[in-house]
Amino acid sequence: MRSSEAPWRGRGGDRGVVTAEAAMVLPVLVTFVLALVWALVAASDQIRCVDAARAGARAAARSEPEDAVRSAARAAAPGGARVAVERAGGLWRVRVEAPTPGPGSLGLTLSAEAVASAEDTVGVEP
Repeated sequence: MRSSEAPWRGRGGDRGVVTAEAAMVLPVLVTFVLALVWALVAASDQIRCVDAARAGARAAARSEPEDAVRSAARAAAPGGARVAVERAGGLWRVRVEAPTPGPGSLGLTLSAEAVASAEDTVGVEP
């Protein structure tokens, strides 16, 4: 061996480095992708909660029966959502809550609330 050659050349001393690096990085990448997917699903469910609350409030403002209001809200809500409808004076409030599954503390309860004036109070002076 010449003195200018490194002693490890030709012996494959760094052959497993790429495999070791991939073994360390791959779980991190998979975890990151799963976290992104979970965040997208949670954001989508939040948007659906907002849409469901608005749909229920519109139905309530049209003086539809409470069962119809709940049905309108549940149709737009994510699965397993709870819908609460209440009237306070001339306003209808519709609240939608939906659980979002996740590992450990990532399981959230998403919620949205919409308020609409009741049609029977429009133009009526107190």
